[in-house]
Amino acid sequence: MNLRDATLVVLTESADHPAVAQLARSAYESMSNGEEVGYQVLDDLIGEASGKGVLRALKGKYDPVAHEAIIMPILAEIGRTKPIRSRRPEWHPTPGGPPRLSPGR
Repeated sequence: MNLRDATLVVLTESADHPAVAQLARSAYESMSNGEEVGYQVLDDLIGEASGKGVLRALKGKYDPVAHEAIIMPILAEIGRTKPIRSRRPEWHPTPGGPPRLSPGR
């Protein structure tokens, strides 16, 4: 299943949840028009679907292989395009201060 098909399934399964359906419709229509869908939309879609119980409903309705086939294209695209933020604190030099030396010097 490709990303567009996966968003279509989420769209059809989220009819009772307007916020989820709106995000899924936006992503699906963008892809249908040949446009790229930003990771923010897909990330919001998964977040809303999770919060509203749509993902749980999909898991209950479909067997594990089908459930994974629906969800994984969306998650894979988020993982492929979402920037990774470093958890390490950034070092900012003090103006006029000594240069930073690497460990072991």
